[in-house]
Amino acid sequence: MKKIKLSVLVFATMFLASCGGGETAGHDEHKEDAKHQTEKHEATAPKTEAHGQAGVAAVEGEEPNALQLAKSIEDFSTLVAAIGAAGVQDAVVNAGPLTILAPLNSAFAKLPAGTVEELVKPENKAKLAFILTNHVAPANYPIRQLKKDAKKGRKLYMASGKYLVVENKEDGVYVGGTKILKSVKVSNGWVHVIDDVLVPAE
Repeated sequence: MKKIKLSVLVFATMFLASCGGGETAGHDEHKEDAKHQTEKHEATAPKTEAHGQAGVAAVEGEEPNALQLAKSIEDFSTLVAAIGAAGVQDAVVNAGPLTILAPLNSAFAKLPAGTVEELVKPENKAKLAFILTNHVAPANYPIRQLKKDAKKGRKLYMASGKYLVVENKEDGVYVGGTKILKSVKVSNGWVHVIDDVLVPAE
């Protein structure tokens, strides 16, 4: 089995500073001057790009979320690109708990030639999002829980609205017919590494 080296990319902590002050009556000139100074500052201040939850960087010493983990590992670069193309970044980093079946680059390489290139086109955004949400279970499923569910014959409900069969086999736990190669705890749930893309039936 190919060993996967997991390393978490550490980013600098971002600080948001705010300041405010009280106003008193009888200082109209001072107010007007302050207003002009503020307008001048706003006109000359550099514009910054807005970020959603997915734009928040990992903090040193803290557990990364699922997307931060994926971004830190080269073997997930295709998955990260697909998440971006589908516009589901914030859904992957929400507080959860979530369980994500994360396909390696080699999993995407198994798809028919040209499939990935076709899926990341803007006109296929909805289809790609449907496929990706078929890899996300809106609940906490560590391996021990998956083993219990497999014994009870339970299926795993995915965010796509589909269900995946969970099986205990001699060589490990299988979900949707693919083996879980490794599991990593993240701040918003669990990431289970797989080597197949679980394309749901339409």
